[in-house]
Amino acid sequence: MKSTDTIDAREIRKKLGMNQSQFWSRLGVTQSGGSRYESGRNMPKPVQALLRLVHVEQIDISKIRREDMDVVEYLRATDPETFKRLKKEAKAYRKAS
Repeated sequence: MKSTDTIDAREIRKKLGMNQSQFWSRLGVTQSGGSRYESGRNMPKPVQALLRLVHVEQIDISKIRREDMDVVEYLRATDPETFKRLKKEAKAYRKAS
């Protein structure tokens, strides 16, 4: 999913079989706020990004620490070839698990 793609939160939520409270609370959004997004109110980009990470990519964001992101950004900036290789290996590992 590209950042320019629109996210249909209601469709994702229904495919996951979740009610609004379950779905939106995992992003730190109230049920009423989520309901407004599902009804057509513009969703802020940070909320869209969280929705994609949590409900589309199935990433448990509670396990991500700032230090982890610092390492990722450092590796990406200083050794892009190693970063690409590790990313590819991690994807293969995830598929094999």
